[in-house]
Amino acid sequence: MKSPKVSILVPIYNVEKYLNQALESLINQTLKEIEIICINDGSTDGSPKILKTYANKDKRIKIITKKNTGYGDSMNQGLRVAKGEYIGILEPDDFAEPEMFKTLYHLAQKLNVDMAKGNYYFHQHGQDKISQIIDPKEADKLIDPLENQHIFHQPPDIWAAIYRREFLTEANISFLPTPGASYQDTGFNFKVLASTHRVAYTTKPVMHYRTDNVNSSVKSATKIFAVSEEFASIEEFLRDHKLYQNYAPIMQAVKFGSYHWNLLRLPDQAIQKFLPTMRQEFLDAKETGVLQKQYFPPKHWLALNLLLKSPALFLRAFRIYSKI
Repeated sequence: MKSPKVSILVPIYNVEKYLNQALESLINQTLKEIEIICINDGSTDGSPKILKTYANKDKRIKIITKKNTGYGDSMNQGLRVAKGEYIGILEPDDFAEPEMFKTLYHLAQKLNVDMAKGNYYFHQHGQDKISQIIDPKEADKLIDPLENQHIFHQPPDIWAAIYRREFLTEANISFLPTPGASYQDTGFNFKVLASTHRVAYTTKPVMHYRTDNVNSSVKSATKIFAVSEEFASIEEFLRDHKLYQNYAPIMQAVKFGSYHWNLLRLPDQAIQKFLPTMRQEFLDAKETGVLQKQYFPPKHWLALNLLLKSPALFLRAFRIYSKI
Protein backbone atom coordinates (compact mmCIF):
# COMPACT_ATOMS: atom_id res chain seq x y z
CA MET A 1 0.00 0.00 0.00
CA LYS A 2 1.79 3.10 -1.28
CA SER A 3 -0.48 5.83 0.02
CA PRO A 4 -2.76 5.08 2.98
CA LYS A 5 -5.76 7.30 3.42
CA VAL A 6 -5.22 7.61 7.18
CA SER A 7 -2.17 7.05 9.36
CA ILE A 8 -3.26 6.24 12.91
CA LEU A 9 -0.79 7.05 15.70
CA VAL A 10 -0.97 4.89 18.82
CA PRO A 11 1.34 6.09 21.65
CA ILE A 12 2.01 3.17 24.00
CA TYR A 13 3.40 2.99 27.51
CA ASN A 14 2.53 0.06 29.81
CA VAL A 15 -1.02 -0.51 28.62
CA GLU A 16 -1.11 -4.31 28.28
CA LYS A 17 -4.52 -4.40 30.01
CA TYR A 18 -6.22 -2.48 27.19
CA LEU A 19 -3.95 -2.81 24.16
CA ASN A 20 -5.58 -5.88 22.59
CA GLN A 21 -8.97 -4.17 22.46
CA ALA A 22 -7.48 -1.00 20.97
CA LEU A 23 -5.59 -2.86 18.24
CA GLU A 24 -8.55 -5.10 17.43
CA SER A 25 -10.65 -1.99 16.91
CA LEU A 26 -8.08 -0.69 14.41
CA ILE A 27 -7.38 -3.80 12.35
CA ASN A 28 -11.15 -4.25 11.94
CA GLN A 29 -11.80 -0.76 10.58
CA THR A 30 -14.12 -0.66 7.57
CA LEU A 31 -11.66 1.77 5.99
CA LYS A 32 -8.95 -0.67 4.94
CA GLU A 33 -6.42 1.78 3.44
CA ILE A 34 -4.84 2.72 6.76
CA GLU A 35 -1.49 2.38 8.44
CA ILE A 36 -1.27 1.83 12.19
CA ILE A 37 1.86 3.36 13.70
CA CYS A 38 2.46 2.06 17.23
CA ILE A 39 5.06 4.04 19.18
CA ASN A 40 6.33 2.00 22.12
CA ASP A 41 7.62 4.54 24.62
CA GLY A 42 9.86 2.24 26.63
CA SER A 43 7.12 -0.03 27.99
CA THR A 44 8.23 -2.45 30.71
CA ASP A 45 5.10 -4.63 30.74
CA GLY A 46 3.72 -7.03 28.13
CA SER A 47 2.85 -4.31 25.62
CA PRO A 48 5.84 -4.98 23.27
CA LYS A 49 4.93 -8.67 23.00
CA ILE A 50 1.34 -7.80 22.15
CA LEU A 51 2.54 -5.37 19.47
CA LYS A 52 4.74 -8.00 17.82
CA THR A 53 1.89 -10.50 17.76
CA TYR A 54 -0.40 -8.06 15.97
CA ALA A 55 2.30 -6.80 13.60
CA ASN A 56 2.95 -10.38 12.49
CA LYS A 57 -0.66 -10.86 11.45
CA ASP A 58 -1.36 -7.41 9.95
CA LYS A 59 1.24 -5.73 7.74
CA ARG A 60 -0.45 -2.34 8.17
CA ILE A 61 0.97 -2.21 11.72
CA LYS A 62 4.35 -0.51 12.09
CA ILE A 63 6.23 -0.39 15.39
CA ILE A 64 8.55 2.36 16.59
CA THR A 65 10.51 1.32 19.68
CA LYS A 66 12.28 3.98 21.74
CA LYS A 67 13.36 4.92 25.22
CA ASN A 68 10.79 6.51 27.50
CA THR A 69 10.80 10.16 26.41
CA GLY A 70 7.10 10.96 26.85
CA TYR A 71 3.89 11.42 24.91
CA GLY A 72 4.85 14.52 22.93
CA ASP A 73 8.05 13.01 21.57
CA SER A 74 6.22 9.77 20.75
CA MET A 75 3.59 11.63 18.73
CA ASN A 76 6.21 13.68 16.89
CA GLN A 77 8.12 10.54 15.91
CA GLY A 78 4.89 9.06 14.60
CA LEU A 79 4.12 12.21 12.61
CA ARG A 80 7.56 12.11 10.99
CA VAL A 81 7.12 8.60 9.56
CA ALA A 82 3.40 8.79 8.70
CA LYS A 83 2.53 8.57 5.01
CA GLY A 84 -1.25 8.91 5.12
CA GLU A 85 -3.32 11.66 3.57
CA TYR A 86 -4.75 12.25 7.04
CA ILE A 87 -3.49 11.65 10.57
CA GLY A 88 -5.61 9.95 13.22
CA ILE A 89 -4.86 9.23 16.87
CA LEU A 90 -5.97 6.42 19.15
CA GLU A 91 -4.93 6.34 22.79
CA PRO A 92 -4.22 2.68 23.65
CA ASP A 93 -6.67 2.56 26.55
CA ASP A 94 -9.48 3.68 24.22
CA PHE A 95 -11.00 1.85 21.26
CA ALA A 96 -12.54 2.88 17.96
CA GLU A 97 -15.92 2.26 16.44
CA PRO A 98 -15.58 0.03 13.32
CA GLU A 99 -16.47 2.90 10.97
CA MET A 100 -14.55 5.64 12.81
CA PHE A 101 -11.95 6.43 10.17
CA LYS A 102 -14.26 5.77 7.22
CA THR A 103 -16.75 8.26 8.67
CA LEU A 104 -14.16 10.94 9.37
CA TYR A 105 -12.27 10.43 6.11
CA HIS A 106 -15.41 10.69 3.97
CA LEU A 107 -16.49 13.83 5.87
CA ALA A 108 -13.05 15.38 5.36
CA GLN A 109 -13.10 14.54 1.65
CA LYS A 110 -16.65 15.75 1.14
CA LEU A 111 -15.98 19.22 2.59
CA ASN A 112 -12.24 19.43 1.82
CA VAL A 113 -11.25 20.25 5.40
CA ASP A 114 -8.04 20.17 7.42
CA MET A 115 -9.77 18.64 10.44
CA ALA A 116 -12.83 16.39 10.71
CA LYS A 117 -14.11 15.53 14.19
CA GLY A 118 -16.89 13.47 15.74
CA ASN A 119 -18.65 12.80 19.00
CA TYR A 120 -17.57 9.85 21.14
CA TYR A 121 -18.65 7.63 24.00
CA PHE A 122 -17.48 8.02 27.58
CA HIS A 123 -16.62 4.41 28.48
CA GLN A 124 -16.60 3.38 32.13
CA HIS A 125 -16.95 -0.09 33.68
CA GLY A 126 -18.12 -1.52 30.37
CA GLN A 127 -20.86 1.08 29.91
CA ASP A 128 -21.07 3.83 27.27
CA LYS A 129 -22.51 7.31 27.55
CA ILE A 130 -22.52 9.49 24.44
CA SER A 131 -20.81 12.87 24.58
CA GLN A 132 -22.59 16.05 23.55
CA ILE A 133 -19.49 17.85 22.31
CA ILE A 134 -20.66 18.57 18.78
CA ASP A 135 -23.48 21.06 18.22
CA PRO A 136 -25.94 19.45 15.74
CA LYS A 137 -26.39 22.86 14.10
CA GLU A 138 -22.69 22.83 13.17
CA ALA A 139 -22.56 19.24 11.90
CA ASP A 140 -21.90 18.30 8.27
CA LYS A 141 -20.98 21.80 7.16
CA LEU A 142 -17.82 23.85 6.68
CA ILE A 143 -16.81 25.75 9.84
CA ASP A 144 -14.23 28.54 10.02
CA PRO A 145 -12.66 28.74 13.52
CA LEU A 146 -11.84 32.43 13.03
CA GLU A 147 -15.53 33.24 12.57
CA ASN A 148 -16.73 30.69 15.15
CA GLN A 149 -14.28 31.06 18.02
CA HIS A 150 -16.61 29.42 20.52
CA ILE A 151 -15.38 26.06 19.19
CA PHE A 152 -12.05 26.71 20.94
CA HIS A 153 -13.92 25.98 24.19
CA GLN A 154 -14.54 22.38 23.15
CA PRO A 155 -12.43 19.87 25.11
CA PRO A 156 -9.10 19.17 23.34
CA ASP A 157 -10.18 15.62 22.49
CA ILE A 158 -7.72 15.32 19.61
CA TRP A 159 -8.25 11.55 19.33
CA ALA A 160 -11.83 12.04 18.06
CA ALA A 161 -10.61 13.71 14.86
CA ILE A 162 -8.37 13.35 11.83
CA TYR A 163 -6.01 15.99 10.44
CA ARG A 164 -4.73 16.55 6.93
CA ARG A 165 -1.05 15.64 7.13
CA GLU A 166 0.07 18.20 4.55
CA PHE A 167 -1.71 20.92 6.53
CA LEU A 168 0.11 19.95 9.75
CA THR A 169 3.44 20.05 7.93
CA GLU A 170 2.82 23.39 6.23
CA ALA A 171 1.59 24.99 9.46
CA ASN A 172 4.52 23.50 11.40
CA ILE A 173 2.19 21.93 13.98
CA SER A 174 3.62 19.28 16.29
CA PHE A 175 3.53 18.32 19.95
CA LEU A 176 5.49 19.93 22.76
CA PRO A 177 8.07 17.23 23.62
CA THR A 178 7.93 17.71 27.39
CA PRO A 179 8.42 14.56 29.50
CA GLY A 180 5.36 12.59 30.49
CA ALA A 181 1.86 13.11 29.12
CA SER A 182 0.31 16.30 30.42
CA TYR A 183 -1.69 18.81 28.35
CA GLN A 184 0.12 18.22 25.03
CA ASP A 185 -3.32 17.76 23.49
CA THR A 186 -4.24 21.30 24.59
CA GLY A 187 -1.45 22.93 22.61
CA PHE A 188 -1.91 20.74 19.54
CA ASN A 189 -5.66 21.35 19.42
CA PHE A 190 -5.40 25.14 19.74
CA LYS A 191 -2.68 25.40 17.08
CA VAL A 192 -4.75 23.34 14.65
CA LEU A 193 -7.87 25.49 15.07
CA ALA A 194 -5.91 28.74 14.88
CA SER A 195 -4.15 27.67 11.67
CA THR A 196 -7.09 26.60 9.54
CA HIS A 197 -10.31 28.03 8.13
CA ARG A 198 -11.68 24.60 7.27
CA VAL A 199 -13.03 22.17 9.87
CA ALA A 200 -16.04 19.87 9.88
CA TYR A 201 -17.98 17.95 12.51
CA THR A 202 -20.28 14.97 12.75
CA THR A 203 -22.56 14.14 15.66
CA LYS A 204 -21.90 10.45 15.06
CA PRO A 205 -19.92 8.92 17.97
CA VAL A 206 -16.71 7.52 16.48
CA MET A 207 -14.81 6.04 19.42
CA HIS A 208 -14.89 5.03 23.08
CA TYR A 209 -12.99 7.23 25.54
CA ARG A 210 -12.13 5.23 28.63
CA THR A 211 -12.54 7.12 31.91
CA ASP A 212 -11.90 4.27 34.37
CA ASN A 213 -8.15 3.80 33.76
CA VAL A 214 -6.57 4.75 37.11
CA ASN A 215 -3.16 5.07 35.43
CA SER A 216 -4.33 7.61 32.87
CA SER A 217 -2.10 10.69 32.64
CA VAL A 218 -5.19 12.85 33.06
CA LYS A 219 -5.25 11.69 36.69
CA SER A 220 -1.63 12.65 37.43
CA ALA A 221 -0.98 15.64 39.67
CA THR A 222 2.80 15.52 39.43
CA LYS A 223 3.31 18.15 36.73
CA ILE A 224 1.94 21.30 38.30
CA PHE A 225 3.12 23.74 35.63
CA ALA A 226 2.78 21.55 32.51
CA VAL A 227 -0.33 23.46 31.43
CA SER A 228 1.59 26.75 31.68
CA GLU A 229 4.25 25.38 29.34
CA GLU A 230 1.58 24.48 26.81
CA PHE A 231 0.06 27.95 26.80
CA ALA A 232 3.48 29.57 26.55
CA SER A 233 4.01 27.39 23.48
CA ILE A 234 0.62 28.41 22.07
CA GLU A 235 1.40 32.11 22.50
CA GLU A 236 4.80 31.70 20.87
CA PHE A 237 3.20 29.83 17.96
CA LEU A 238 0.55 32.54 17.47
CA ARG A 239 3.17 35.29 17.47
CA ASP A 240 5.50 33.43 15.11
CA HIS A 241 2.67 32.81 12.64
CA LYS A 242 1.23 36.33 12.94
CA LEU A 243 -2.00 34.99 14.43
CA TYR A 244 -1.76 36.56 17.88
CA GLN A 245 -4.02 39.55 17.19
CA ASN A 246 -6.81 37.27 15.96
CA TYR A 247 -6.67 34.71 18.74
CA ALA A 248 -5.15 36.29 21.88
CA PRO A 249 -8.54 37.00 23.56
CA ILE A 250 -9.94 33.50 23.01
CA MET A 251 -6.60 32.03 24.05
CA GLN A 252 -6.91 33.78 27.42
CA ALA A 253 -10.44 32.45 27.88
CA VAL A 254 -9.39 28.90 27.01
CA LYS A 255 -6.36 29.28 29.25
CA PHE A 256 -8.49 30.17 32.25
CA GLY A 257 -10.67 27.11 31.69
CA SER A 258 -7.60 24.87 31.42
CA TYR A 259 -5.95 26.42 34.48
CA HIS A 260 -9.17 26.01 36.47
CA TRP A 261 -9.32 22.35 35.47
CA ASN A 262 -5.67 22.01 36.48
CA LEU A 263 -6.56 23.31 39.93
CA LEU A 264 -9.28 20.67 40.25
CA ARG A 265 -6.77 17.84 39.78
CA LEU A 266 -4.10 19.19 42.14
CA PRO A 267 -3.72 18.57 45.88
CA ASP A 268 -4.13 21.64 48.08
CA GLN A 269 -0.39 22.24 48.55
CA ALA A 270 0.15 22.22 44.79
CA ILE A 271 -2.83 24.55 44.27
CA GLN A 272 -1.24 27.14 46.53
CA LYS A 273 1.99 26.79 44.56
CA PHE A 274 0.29 27.17 41.18
CA LEU A 275 -2.15 29.97 42.02
CA PRO A 276 0.35 32.90 42.18
CA THR A 277 1.68 32.02 38.71
CA MET A 278 -1.85 31.71 37.38
CA ARG A 279 -2.86 35.08 38.80
CA GLN A 280 0.24 36.88 37.52
CA GLU A 281 -0.28 35.62 33.98
CA PHE A 282 -3.81 37.02 33.91
CA LEU A 283 -2.71 40.29 35.48
CA ASP A 284 -0.18 40.61 32.66
CA ALA A 285 -2.88 39.80 30.11
CA LYS A 286 -5.16 42.45 31.61
CA GLU A 287 -2.43 45.05 31.27
CA THR A 288 -2.09 44.31 27.55
CA GLY A 289 -5.85 44.47 26.96
CA VAL A 290 -6.43 40.88 25.81
CA LEU A 291 -8.83 39.94 28.62
CA GLN A 292 -12.23 40.46 26.99
CA LYS A 293 -15.47 39.45 28.68
CA GLN A 294 -17.29 38.27 25.55
CA TYR A 295 -14.88 35.37 25.07
CA PHE A 296 -15.40 33.91 28.55
CA PRO A 297 -18.21 31.76 29.89
CA PRO A 298 -19.99 33.99 32.47
CA LYS A 299 -18.96 31.92 35.51
CA HIS A 300 -15.34 31.89 34.38
CA TRP A 301 -15.35 35.67 33.97
CA LEU A 302 -16.65 36.11 37.51
CA ALA A 303 -14.09 33.65 38.89
CA LEU A 304 -11.25 35.34 37.00
CA ASN A 305 -12.10 38.76 38.37
CA LEU A 306 -12.33 37.33 41.89
CA LEU A 307 -8.87 35.84 41.45
CA LEU A 308 -7.44 39.16 40.26
CA LYS A 309 -9.10 41.07 43.11
CA SER A 310 -8.50 38.68 46.00
CA PRO A 311 -6.60 35.37 45.69
CA ALA A 312 -7.67 34.44 49.24
CA LEU A 313 -11.38 34.84 48.44
CA PHE A 314 -10.92 32.98 45.15
CA LEU A 315 -9.23 30.08 46.94
CA ARG A 316 -11.98 29.92 49.54
CA ALA A 317 -14.69 29.89 46.85
CA PHE A 318 -12.75 27.36 44.80
CA ARG A 319 -12.49 24.93 47.72
CA ILE A 320 -16.26 25.09 48.19
CA TYR A 321 -16.80 24.58 44.45
CA SER A 322 -14.40 21.64 44.23
CA LYS A 323 -16.15 19.84 47.10
CA ILE A 324 -19.48 20.25 45.33
